[in-house]
Amino acid sequence: MHDPLDASTIVFAILAIFVVWKLRSVLGTRTGNEKPPSNPFFRRGIGSNDNRSADNKVVPLPGAAPGALAPSAPPANPDRWKPYAEGGSKAAAGLDAIAAASRGFALDAFISGAKTAYEMILTSFAKGDRGALQNLLDKDVFESFSAAIAARESRGETMTTHVVGIDQVTVEDAALRDRSAQITLRFASKLESATRDKTGTVIDGSPDKGVDMIDVWTFARDVSSRDPNWRLVATQTGH
Repeated sequence: MHDPLDASTIVFAILAIFVVWKLRSVLGTRTGNEKPPSNPFFRRGIGSNDNRSADNKVVPLPGAAPGALAPSAPPANPDRWKPYAEGGSKAAAGLDAIAAASRGFALDAFISGAKTAYEMILTSFAKGDRGALQNLLDKDVFESFSAAIAARESRGETMTTHVVGIDQVTVEDAALRDRSAQITLRFASKLESATRDKTGTVIDGSPDKGVDMIDVWTFARDVSSRDPNWRLVATQTGH
């Protein structure tokens, strides 16, 4: 009588167990309690239910899925970027190029994320929150902001900024340079901002009087990178 558990049977049993384990590790199993997709506006692990400060949130402005690169056909609708950019303009052509290289790019979602980033950057700068700024700014811009914060701290001054509202956002320029997607936005906003000296006396601005502001900011990301985050790479005051 042959032993039913001969060597070949054991080997095939081990192989079958390994295959099943491998499939489960790659595909996973559904339990009915799976978490919903992560919020695209925040880095993994930092969400609206997180106990950490909201100022530590990262705003990856929506664009391409990580690592997604694919050519696309020319746009059928020349006015698809309205009301942010006029059809046939240099900005619209740049947005076409970005959309062709960055599958899933949606301008409405990008603008929404940019508004959130705009407010977070202004308020974080006023608070001197370098940690929040570092996640949102390009290295050179961060160093400039950090130096301004350090100078303010050395004088014993404090600053408060409140974004009353963002009245309008338009695309000033857009381009795909090598693999760097760059979008320049013009923000028309109203801010309440004040700087106080070490005694608490307001020496610049007003904490309760809104001022109309025009800011021109450029955001960029590498479309060949798996990092989906856009970062602020340049700022200037508009007219």
